[in-house]
Amino acid sequence: MASPSSFITVQLKKASEVDLAKPLCKFIQQTFPGGESQAEHCRAAEELNKLRKSALGRSLDKHESSLETLLRYYDQLCSIEPKFPFSENQICVTFTWKDAFDKGSLFGGSVKLALASLGYEKTCVLFNCAALASQIASEQNLDSDEGLKAAAKHYQFASGAFQHIKDTVLSSLNREPTVDIAPDTVSTLSLIMLAQAQEVFFLKATRDKMKDAIIAKLANQAADYYGDAFKQCQYKDTLPKYFYFQEVFPLLAAKHCTMQANAEYHQSILAKQQKKFGEEIARLQHAADLVKTAASRYDEYINVKDLSDKIGRALTAAKKDNDFIYHDRIPDLKDLEPIGKASLVKPTPIVVPLSQKFTDLFEKMVPLAVQQALTLYNQRKADLVNRSIAQMREATNLANGVLASLNLPAAIEDVSGDSVPQSILQKSKSVIEQGGVQTIDQLIKDLPELLQRNREILNESLRMLDEEEATDNELRNKFKERWQRTPSNDLYKPLRAEGSNYRSVLDKAVQADKQVKERYQTHRDTISLLCKPEAELNAAIPSANPAKTLQGSEVVNVLRALLASLDEVKKQREQLENDLKSVNFDMTTKFLTALAQDGALNEEAISVTELDNLYGSLTHKVQETLKKQEELLNSIQNSHQEFSKMKQSNNESSLREEVLKNLAVANDNFVELVANLKEGTKFYNELTEILVKFQNKCSDIVFARKTERDELLKDLQQSIAREPSAPSFPSVPAYQTGPPGGNKPPTSSTPTPAPRTSVSSKPQPPARPPPPVISSANTLSTPVSATAGSTAPPAGPAAGTTPSQAQGPPYPTYPGYPGYCQMPLPMGYNPYMYGQYNMPYTPSPMYQNPGQAPYPGPQQPSYPYPGPQQPSYPYPQQ
Repeated sequence: MASPSSFITVQLKKASEVDLAKPLCKFIQQTFPGGESQAEHCRAAEELNKLRKSALGRSLDKHESSLETLLRYYDQLCSIEPKFPFSENQICVTFTWKDAFDKGSLFGGSVKLALASLGYEKTCVLFNCAALASQIASEQNLDSDEGLKAAAKHYQFASGAFQHIKDTVLSSLNREPTVDIAPDTVSTLSLIMLAQAQEVFFLKATRDKMKDAIIAKLANQAADYYGDAFKQCQYKDTLPKYFYFQEVFPLLAAKHCTMQANAEYHQSILAKQQKKFGEEIARLQHAADLVKTAASRYDEYINVKDLSDKIGRALTAAKKDNDFIYHDRIPDLKDLEPIGKASLVKPTPIVVPLSQKFTDLFEKMVPLAVQQALTLYNQRKADLVNRSIAQMREATNLANGVLASLNLPAAIEDVSGDSVPQSILQKSKSVIEQGGVQTIDQLIKDLPELLQRNREILNESLRMLDEEEATDNELRNKFKERWQRTPSNDLYKPLRAEGSNYRSVLDKAVQADKQVKERYQTHRDTISLLCKPEAELNAAIPSANPAKTLQGSEVVNVLRALLASLDEVKKQREQLENDLKSVNFDMTTKFLTALAQDGALNEEAISVTELDNLYGSLTHKVQETLKKQEELLNSIQNSHQEFSKMKQSNNESSLREEVLKNLAVANDNFVELVANLKEGTKFYNELTEILVKFQNKCSDIVFARKTERDELLKDLQQSIAREPSAPSFPSVPAYQTGPPGGNKPPTSSTPTPAPRTSVSSKPQPPARPPPPVISSANTLSTPVSATAGSTAPPAGPAAGTTPSQAQGPPYPTYPGYPGYCQMPLPMGYNPYMYGQYNMPYTPSPMYQNPGQAPYPGPQQPSYPYPGPQQPSYPYPQQ
């Protein structure tokens, strides 16, 4: 993790391949109308998928162009976040990332986390941006101004990116992240990057030969940053183990010492300039002690020879001058004034767009907030229009019903008493032209098929959810707390609520169909009569004696005028209905403007204001027609009463008038039934489209859950494989482990830590055991004689050796039987070997058991267990 120039770099996370184009295109096709805009959005989704592959699907060079690609992808993610509803129950795309610091084990892969969260993808991409920036900074030429400026810029950007992750990761994921992006880890990384940026400024100040007072402050500030980072590594046990077992932890301690030494050195020069020769020596002595500490503990991580020589020469000269000339008292270190600090660095704030070449692929797509506002606006608009149209249609039906009950206009047309009134003939002609009862029969016949189709789609959608939920519950019961993902029962609640709503809609539709069928059966005979030719229709209508001549009378003229006015009102309503349906206004611009100005949308206030502007005059005209119809119907009823008094009434005329009324009512019912059935057919067809989208949504989320389930099962299998599987055996009896010469306490088998992985506060590892000595008899002899009485090395694996295999049960050795032995692995296969010893041959596996001497041998006890004075080698050495 440390670069050759002793700067710490961060490794990149690795992402699994994901197809973004398919789910995004499906959402676009379902959400946006067809046409050029839909095709353009789908092309943008393809470009986004290519950009992800370019940013994450290959190894990136430590170059600005690679960082630019990552930054463009991050900017694009930020751009699409408000435009696409990425979630587990909408656009469900599972992003899988491996831990940057975890290398896994022999039997299982490295730790990874899969989440259906765009915020998780953004966090991981930003982590890679910071990691790559740290690597690019470490490759800069620090002997040039351009290299120093570039390094400082990249380190500060990396610091800001890690800090941004720390502030946002928990809210972005809503669950425990992997260790590499955990708040403690990225906080430490941010501080390390900031310290390195400060060190770069120290190097530039030194190179530019600035004043020693300024250089000392810069170095002291860098030492302070390194010290803070070191403390975080020391006291926070949630940091990756990689920090301790690689160069990070000791390098931070070394950097803290050297930067503090630099600060003391330059401050000593300032003291010399101020004639404070005792202070000069005290600071140089402190600097020398710091460098000596760094050299003794961390010499393999950092080279301090030049600095040590420079401080040593200055200290020798200062002591010589003070001894022979100045004789100044050397103060104690605690009495020296603290060196000031000067910070020239700060974490770069993360403000999108980060890329200078960023172009929004979905620039023409409105944000999700605007999409939701448009949906709500369209609902308000549809409610207003439907409510107004329903009011007008209800009023028209009421008027037709009143006229039919009064047998108008047939009553004032039927003056002969033996012919079909002209209004009835017009109604009959209209019914015949529309297909009559055959049309209604066919529409009613189609309804059950449409209903069944919708039910099947809905049932299949819910069946997929039920099956996946049952599988999830079964695995959750099996793996208990290891099954760490959102329960399907919780995740599917919105979908189940939506399915229940559709089920309720279908049930209401069935009731409506039933009412329409009952109404049709009531009026079918009369409607059939209207469909007959004029002669048959006239024959079916009872004749009556001619009514008294009322033509030209005032009451008839008034009725005709009132009926004409009512017809005019009906025509006006038809025009108003067309006007209401034809009003179209795109609210996108208004919502976008409001969002840009206020940062939020008050959809209700904007929609209500705009709908009032668009439909205010039309709704006012609708109310006027309602009021005018009410006045006309009152006048018609009053005039009809006078007309009825003037007519000559008898049984035959009453019967004829009743039939004419029924025919008029049948016409009205025919018109209404056809309209209802056509609306029902349209409703079922539209509901089919909605249910197909619902089915696709269920199918997508179930597929995503299955994919997530397979990934989680794979991870669990790897996790189980990494767990120790050997059983615990009883302790071996002392007489089996003791040497022939007597009993000695067994040595500890606890593995010692690897060398140079801890600072002075941690214990140092023991010395590596000596290599084996090959005897002339081609057998391994013990390095120290058991009779010599010397101290033997620990029997457990020392630093640098492979961990021993799981201890099995004791296998006794009988004459002529070689005992339990295991075939040794070839040396090239051994992934654990730290040091390899040159041996003239490989001991025969038939006589060599790992950890014991060859059989038979005169110096070997009768049980194949090494004594405390024998080194144990887990694999044959060569």
